[in-house]
Amino acid sequence: MAMSGGSDDGSPMMEMNTTPLIDVMLVLLIMFIITIPVATHAVNIDLPAPSDNPSNPPVNPVKNKVVLTQNDEILWNGEQVSDNQLVSLLNESLALPVEPELQFQPEEFARYELSANVLEIIKASGATKFGFVGNEQYRDFGKGGVQPGV
Repeated sequence: MAMSGGSDDGSPMMEMNTTPLIDVMLVLLIMFIITIPVATHAVNIDLPAPSDNPSNPPVNPVKNKVVLTQNDEILWNGEQVSDNQLVSLLNESLALPVEPELQFQPEEFARYELSANVLEIIKASGATKFGFVGNEQYRDFGKGGVQPGV
């Protein structure tokens, strides 16, 4: 890329050199950005204090059932639990001498994202006696049969 200082006939260059102007503008822009005060908006929220003994539903030593509802609830043997409680319940069930069976049953209109999240939690726990239940209600779905819930 060639640069010239004027025309070949020796006449002076008539265009203005904008490089110093751009440099000054960049310096001014940086100074302006530095002097702007940082906008900090704080919202104080009173969070509940964590308890050492969360009230988890009991773990059945033979069979436990995880149900996902269409209202984004996770039920452990019929009692609503959070993600953290589910992890502790799975760890508690795996600590038993004989691992209990874990049944997984999402309701018909449960969100897929919730199902994927719960399945990931179960997989990460290392449960080996795991099965899907309730699939028979969808047996005729798509074969011209009656759709569930209709």
